[in-house]
This record gives sequence, structure tokens and C-alpha cells, in this order.
Amino acid sequence: MRIRQELVARGLDEATVPLAPAAEAMPHIEAHHTPEHVASIRELDVSGPVAELAVSGALTAIDAVVAGQVRNAFCAIRPPGHHANNTGAEEGFCYYSNAAVAARYAQRVHGFERVLVIDWDYHHGNATQNAFYEDPSVLFFSAHDWAAYPRTGDPALTGEGEGSGLNINVHLDCGATDADMLGHWDATLSPAVAAFDPDFVILSAGFDSRVDDLLGCFALTDDAFRRMTRTAMDYADACCEGRVVSLLEGGYNLDGTALATAAHIETLLEG
Repeated sequence: MRIRQELVARGLDEATVPLAPAAEAMPHIEAHHTPEHVASIRELDVSGPVAELAVSGALTAIDAVVAGQVRNAFCAIRPPGHHANNTGAEEGFCYYSNAAVAARYAQRVHGFERVLVIDWDYHHGNATQNAFYEDPSVLFFSAHDWAAYPRTGDPALTGEGEGSGLNINVHLDCGATDADMLGHWDATLSPAVAAFDPDFVILSAGFDSRVDDLLGCFALTDDAFRRMTRTAMDYADACCEGRVVSLLEGGYNLDGTALATAAHIETLLEG
């Protein structure tokens, strides 16, 4: 894997604590997805078991952070998850909704009340939005190109019922820069997080928002990912004893994704 090559080149493999997927994922997948969806995905010879393993990795990371084994965690998992609804099929390369399942796991297994999910993927995290649209216990922020797949990230969609105001969609135009992205963090996300006061932070870390990605058209640099990571860690330090779990979402330029991931992990290691 190109990501691992970059981590080794920077000595990050020795600076981090390896975590092997150990949590039993299927009960938590079944609690989130419909029986029909799960049955259909489990029929897939390769993708089905790998998708289940990806969820296990996310849950294992939650466990490790809660236990104090690590301060924060990055999950280099595939397939991604933030487009996986309940269609019985792969959507946008996603099979199970990794971030949503992990958020519920943090709540139901570990007793955290309020979870913040930040999605900086080039594409809108529609399945994460759908999971929590009426839920007052999850604040979801997605900064994306609304014109891109799956074309669901309308900024007018802000949540319903008790979840009103807790679904934040930010549209960024093709060519968006570091300043464009970070400006929305300062103006929109930071005050929302301060008001919400989360107990746990989950990142949907999609690196297809980086410059030169094959399926994205933003111009974000590795410095943007460093700064977003640092800001997310600052939120966690202020609200929830530093608890952050980051899950790899998109990223289709192998070199670019590896470089952005390394910058992300270097920042997480700052503690």
C-alpha cells in the first residue's frame, strides 16, 4: 500500500502503535443497516468480508482510544463508508457506513452522549447525514462539492426535529483552496462545536479533496490537512480529553493520498 510506504519512509510506522482489527463488527453493522442490505453485502466473496473488517478496524480504534491505549487513532481502511445507505449494493465504493456505525458504537458501547463527525472528503457524506438527520446527539459537518456525486449536500439541509441545526453542509466550488476550506471551519464549524460540546470526535478523512486527485477538483494542500487535523484535535482537547478517531474515506491519487495521510498522522502524533 502506498500509504504504508510513505509512513515507513518518514519513520511514522515506528512512531505509531499498530492496532489490528479485533472488535466484533457484525452485531453493530446489523444494528445500523437493514437485514436485506447486510445479507446482500455478505454475499460478495471479497468485498463483503473486507468491508466488515473495515468496520472492525474503526470499532477497535474506538476501543483503544477509550482504554487509553492510544490518545487518538487513524484507520487506514478500505472500503470507505460515508455513502453506504441500505440499497443492498455498493454506493460510491462504500458498503457499510463506517463512521456512522463507529459513532453509534461510541454511544451504545462506551456511553458517550454526543459525537461530532467531521467529513472533509470531496464528496458529501450522504449516508452519515441520513443516519443522524433527526438525531440531537450527533453533530455532522461535511464540506464538499455539492455538484459532485452523490449530489445530496445541499447547504439548506440542516437537520429536522430534535436534530435541527446539527447537520451542517458546506459547498465548496471546484478549485477550492486551503483558505476556502479553513474559512468555513472558522466561521461555521468552530462555533457549532463549542455550542454542541461533544464527548467524542470522529473524522471522515477523505483525501480526494487534495489537489490533483483523480475524482476531485479541489486544490487543498497537505498544509490544509495538517491544520484541519490540529483544529479537530483542539476541539477534542477542549471538550473530550483528546478523543479522536479518524477513518480513511476517499482518495484516488495514490501518491497524493499517501502524502496527505502522512501529514495527517504526523499532526495526530503531536498529541
